[in-house]
Amino acid sequence: MGERYPDAYIDYLVEFHATRDYFECHEILEEYWKSHPDDGLGDAWVGLIQLAVGQYHSRRGNISGARKMFASAERRLTDEHMRRLGLDAAAMKAIVAEAISALAERSGTSAYRRFDLPIADPELLRMCREASRLRGLVWGEEPRPEAAVVHRHKLRDRSGVIAARAAAAEAKARARNEGAR
Repeated sequence: MGERYPDAYIDYLVEFHATRDYFECHEILEEYWKSHPDDGLGDAWVGLIQLAVGQYHSRRGNISGARKMFASAERRLTDEHMRRLGLDAAAMKAIVAEAISALAERSGTSAYRRFDLPIADPELLRMCREASRLRGLVWGEEPRPEAAVVHRHKLRDRSGVIAARAAAAEAKARARNEGAR
């Protein structure tokens, strides 16, 4: 990876640091991770996804969900992976540990505290700031989140997922019935 980072990673970082749309962070990186299963960074991608989901839960006041996500991310984000992704591993560990610790002291929607990921690679930071600027966003901003961002999982159209699950259940039932004959 070194000097070149996946576009999806840049997009994730822009969402994390400029829009604070943590659900979108999750969507972007999950799609990349699933389409690149052999890149050697699977645990790192999942850990970064979990950080975003932890922030999403924290902002919504779901302390238990946030704590679980941060704790799992903490286990997945190794020093080697963080260095490969241009992040300061020691600072990342401290940030995640602080996020977990702080959740014990807060409740409800006051649990949310914004944090930035510690980007150590100046070229990665330059790329992210430029990508933010091109999208008309301000790097490091904390925009006032709209309900559509805070409660996105409840507001999105899930009809495709529901239909796919129903079709899979129907196919499974059909296979069971045919096997019983």
